[in-house]
Amino acid sequence: MQPHVYAVLLAGFAGLSMPLGGLLAWCEHITNPALRDRVLHTISAVGGGALASAVALVLVPEAADALPPHWAVGLFAAGGLVFYLIDTVLQRSGGSGALLLAMLLDYLPEAMALGAMLVADAATAKLLALMIFLQNLPEGFAAFREVWSGDSPGWHVLLLFLGLAALGPACALAGLVWLAEAEAALGAIMIFAAGGILYLLFQDIAPNAHSSHSNAPALGAVAGFALGLAGNMLIS
Repeated sequence: MQPHVYAVLLAGFAGLSMPLGGLLAWCEHITNPALRDRVLHTISAVGGGALASAVALVLVPEAADALPPHWAVGLFAAGGLVFYLIDTVLQRSGGSGALLLAMLLDYLPEAMALGAMLVADAATAKLLALMIFLQNLPEGFAAFREVWSGDSPGWHVLLLFLGLAALGPACALAGLVWLAEAEAALGAIMIFAAGGILYLLFQDIAPNAHSSHSNAPALGAVAGFALGLAGNMLIS
């Protein structure tokens, strides 16, 4: 199979879990309000844990190996600052979408890395695609619940998620064609995204995962990070 086709298929598979997670959120029928809230807090925590694992185990280590320290630190801080500004604008306009932004910040750089990795290590690229798929599932679930207000049909949001998932194959092709030999450029993109994810985790995602009625949802963050750790150890 041609590498270009392989990159599109792997990234498409990895991104498919975004609308799939949204579909599960749309179709969930938990009737007990207290139980519904607990499940939603837990899913948000799982997505947050998965994002934390992406920052700690994939984005920062890969970038730190490819960049000088001053560039790595500066770009990481710039990522946090830029998404602070974006989050401030969203709050002033009354919109929401922190989980959606964080999911894209996780998915798109990793899709680029997946494409770049196909040149040197196709087996590891397959495992990375599986890891991205598993991370995106709870993130897609939680992001759908955050974005969908109920005022419009849920399938509108699912179409949006499908469109966003389609960006993954494009990023994988970009990684394959332009970034396979440009480790510094790929590292800069990854660590900038890591800074944005970390800001959104502490500002929006972790507070939304907290439940005053139960401590159990916090275990979801542990489960999400463990999921990312398992995928990272398989890749390594």
